[in-house]
Amino acid sequence: MAETKKKVSELPKDVEIGFHQGSLNTLLNERNELVKLIQHIQRLMEAHIKRLEELGVKVQTKKAEEKKEN
Repeated sequence: MAETKKKVSELPKDVEIGFHQGSLNTLLNERNELVKLIQHIQRLMEAHIKRLEELGVKVQTKKAEEKKEN
C-alpha cells in the first residue's frame, strides 16, 4: 500500500490533478445516468400499477403502507 501511494505522489502535480478531475467528471456522469434510469423505471412501475388498479387489482405499495402507519 505504501508503494502505491509513493508511485502516485511521483506524478507531476498537474497530471495528478487532471487525473482526479477526470475521474470526478466520469463518476458524476455515471451517477446522472443512473438517476435517469431509476426515474424511467419508476415511471414504468407507476404505469403498471395504475393499469392494474384500473383492472380492479388492489396493489399494495410501500407509500400506501407508510401512510397507514402514520
